Amino acid sequence: MADAAALDRADPLAHMRERFALPEGLVYLDGNSLGALPHATRDALARVVSEEWGTGLIRSWAAADWIGLARRTGEAIAPLIGAAEGTVVACDSTSINLSKALHCAAGLRPGRTRLIADADNFPTDVYIARSVADQLALELVLLPAGEVADAVDERTAAVTLSHVSYRSSAIYDLAGITRAAHAAGALAVWDLAHSAGALRCDVGALGADLAIGCGYKYLNGGPGAPAFLYCAAEHHEAAEQPLTGWFGHDHPFAFEQVYRPAAGIERFLTGTTPVLSMSALAASLEIFGDVTLDALRAKSVALGELFIELFDRTLAPRGFALATPRDSALRGSHVALTHADGHPIVRALGERGIVGDFRAPDLLRFGFAPLYNRFSEVQALVDAIAEVFDDGSFRDPRLAAPTRVT
Repeated sequence: MADAAALDRADPLAHMRERFALPEGLVYLDGNSLGALPHATRDALARVVSEEWGTGLIRSWAAADWIGLARRTGEAIAPLIGAAEGTVVACDSTSINLSKALHCAAGLRPGRTRLIADADNFPTDVYIARSVADQLALELVLLPAGEVADAVDERTAAVTLSHVSYRSSAIYDLAGITRAAHAAGALAVWDLAHSAGALRCDVGALGADLAIGCGYKYLNGGPGAPAFLYCAAEHHEAAEQPLTGWFGHDHPFAFEQVYRPAAGIERFLTGTTPVLSMSALAASLEIFGDVTLDALRAKSVALGELFIELFDRTLAPRGFALATPRDSALRGSHVALTHADGHPIVRALGERGIVGDFRAPDLLRFGFAPLYNRFSEVQALVDAIAEVFDDGSFRDPRLAAPTRVT
């Protein structure tokens, strides 16, 4: 049996936890929804507010290069997703960026009539895919992820999926599905929200055409942090997106009345960069300069392996089911369980200082963020689930009441 304390002592990333402002005594296992606050980000944001905004005022658009902040932040994200220089920009939200990406993909494949999407994807991805299909008079085909590759044909403009399932943490075959799309002349659009910063994506090497992702999960950019958008360089010249705002113009401060898109990835920008939130994301990304993706992934896998070992011995006999792939090659950086009383159990855990989340109808999710989570926290999680189940504390009527956020 694995010894969590011994694993913590041997952890080469253990020192990274000190760089996060985690409350004492709290076991935070929801980094797959909202990453923890790095000390450096808090300090950087205070400086931006007090100096760049407070003292520099409007001059900071040039003096602090606010005008280039979206591009610089995108360049910091690029190596985390295997993207080439000049192919990633940080902007807007995942929903808005997905809409831009799907519009772009359809425009690059004129005359094609189908958009294929994962039926079990995060709801906003499905909503946006349906909206784009309606706007462009395309047929939206919703299928299980495992059926997408076989469904692509000469009618298909693009396929869109998440690299990692937000529910089960299953890793989908980015390379294989992208190859299938290309073989039929279609494009592949990927959502990297649950993979960027936790495992390799290699969108460039694997041939993804467009990709989007958020900045507030494993990238730790803060609540509602800007998202990012990737577009392969080969598409830049012909790429068009529907939200043609002034920051995507070739020369914004020419104040021309006719839109001319920027030459490269910046054509995917729309409105004025939200400097405070973008500065927070940019500061949080600096931490990745001190670690490797291989080291992050190795620890993520090890945390998951420990959880599954403890699950088999402690939770499976109590009626919990594992909803996450056992094979680490097919598993992202969060784990999911199912139980009919999942919602009150997650709330009972929260009252004991262990934070995870719940997804209807019966899914308990726990994110293992390798930058700051400990092996001993995995042990504490499993012990606490067993305790709240055995002592019946999750049956408190208060915990069964509906909540706006789960």
